[in-house]
Amino acid sequence: MDFDPWMALAAFGIGIVVGLTGMGGGALMTPVLVLFFGVAPTAAVSSDLVAAAVMKPVGSFVHLRRGTVNLSLVRWLCVGSVPAAFCGVLITRALGSDESVQHGIKIALGVALLIAAGGLGVRAYQRLVERAARRDGRAPALPTERPEVVARPLPTIAIGALGGLIVGITSVGSGSLIIIALMALYPTLKANQLVGTDLFQAVPLVFSAALGHILFGDFQLDLTLALIVGSVPGAWLGAQLSTRLPGGLVRRALAFVLLASALKMFGVGNTGTAALLAAFLVITPAVWMLLRRRHGFPALARPGEDDEEAAAADPGSGRPQQVSAS
Repeated sequence: MDFDPWMALAAFGIGIVVGLTGMGGGALMTPVLVLFFGVAPTAAVSSDLVAAAVMKPVGSFVHLRRGTVNLSLVRWLCVGSVPAAFCGVLITRALGSDESVQHGIKIALGVALLIAAGGLGVRAYQRLVERAARRDGRAPALPTERPEVVARPLPTIAIGALGGLIVGITSVGSGSLIIIALMALYPTLKANQLVGTDLFQAVPLVFSAALGHILFGDFQLDLTLALIVGSVPGAWLGAQLSTRLPGGLVRRALAFVLLASALKMFGVGNTGTAALLAAFLVITPAVWMLLRRRHGFPALARPGEDDEEAAAADPGSGRPQQVSAS
């Protein structure tokens, strides 16, 4: 396969999404390669992970310099994720590359994408409940300084191991899935610490998975170069735009794309996909308005309300924080 400028352009667009939200790299790149460019799932996973190994360090080291990385959590996550990611590659290798394996990887991708999309919805609802509790006095106001986070080694290692295994097999989850688990296990982490810790732990995780795919996977250099050429400047541009576009809008769009990609991975036809996505566009806003009313908020959010709440959840951040992941 020669260098494909259209593939680089697609990677550029996905890089912008990653820069805006901190998530969506593997969750978008691999499905796009499979669905629109006809790349075999094993080759798509391999090349996406190697490209991510080049793109990931940029944002993560920015967070390290700003002091928004909890290195204790990173250490325990990596104890589980680094060997598990490499093992995920070996599992894929052991299964072979016939048509049934390719189909199995597509199904695994679809499941991972659905979990990632669902995680976005769960986190949004958690925020709504937390806001209502603070408003009604059932929960204390957010302190200007949150308590120091104490690492819980065993569950943190387990999160890393499960996330690493999924990343090694599907390339999805270095941010999309792990960050949801971190939110649940460490609710006192400030938003910028959550983003920084998640991005930084993803670097050794993705490097481990990428090395495994270079050695044992279906790595293709020309395919990977196209992804790097597009995604790296796209991620930089997305980071610049992240302070200007509403984070809530971007997250909703990302959930829509993740759902669409999952449906295609499951082999749902065009008509069925269109019908389900149309239902998603109608039902999801209606359910969300009902939930807002149930918790005493107006059915329609004020412009900028999502980002105001994100900023309130992260005192001293200086700007609204985007929810991250890969």
